[in-house]
Amino acid sequence: MACLCEQIAGTDIDLAPVCIGNLWIFKDLDPSEVEALSREAMRRRSVRGQSLFLQGDSADEMFLIKGGRIKLSKIFEDGAEITLDIRKAGDFVGENMFSEEGQYPVSAHCLEDTLTCGFSRKQFEELVLRHPKVGLQIIKNLSERISWLTSRVGSLAVTNIEDRLYRVLSIVAKEHGLAGPRGIVIQFPLTHEDLAFLTGAHRVSVTRTMKALKESGKIRHEDRRLILPSPGVA
Repeated sequence: MACLCEQIAGTDIDLAPVCIGNLWIFKDLDPSEVEALSREAMRRRSVRGQSLFLQGDSADEMFLIKGGRIKLSKIFEDGAEITLDIRKAGDFVGENMFSEEGQYPVSAHCLEDTLTCGFSRKQFEELVLRHPKVGLQIIKNLSERISWLTSRVGSLAVTNIEDRLYRVLSIVAKEHGLAGPRGIVIQFPLTHEDLAFLTGAHRVSVTRTMKALKESGKIRHEDRRLILPSPGVA
């Protein structure tokens, strides 16, 4: 019998092989408990452009992205918006539920039709009381996330816009790309506005820099998808 995620997704959404019951936060649980978690988890199907949560909403849920991609963005007091991350199937969203602040500091919007699988704060707190080791796994994962964000900040510190944009594209390709005969293919469209958010540059500068990267052979643009050529590929 197909799992509930497969029944909800149908043939429209490609699902990650990871199940919510097997995430790092549930490490060392008995197989029967993992099965119960998978059975009791809340599934939600969202369409492209729909929001999972908005900046300032109460942080009461966390999700495994079972299928699709999610853009995390933040709006500042002056109205400026910046894209902080793009998360893919198999990634986790809503870590802020673990903090005491009580609100999501970012918004999460679906870049594609998306299926999520997760738990409410109340469900998770009950789980931690039954399995204290879960808390230790959370600390480890958040430490790794801080290290990763530090590397992203380092990318934004590069002053040369061409180097900065190429570094950001390389990170996106590594995390969301698919290796092919001509290089690594980024599997979803990225607008110049998205790239402007990710690099902290003006959209006009991104357009000009993208052209320079194409002319230099550092990137290709085929079938509305970006390709970072493998070394030695002409």
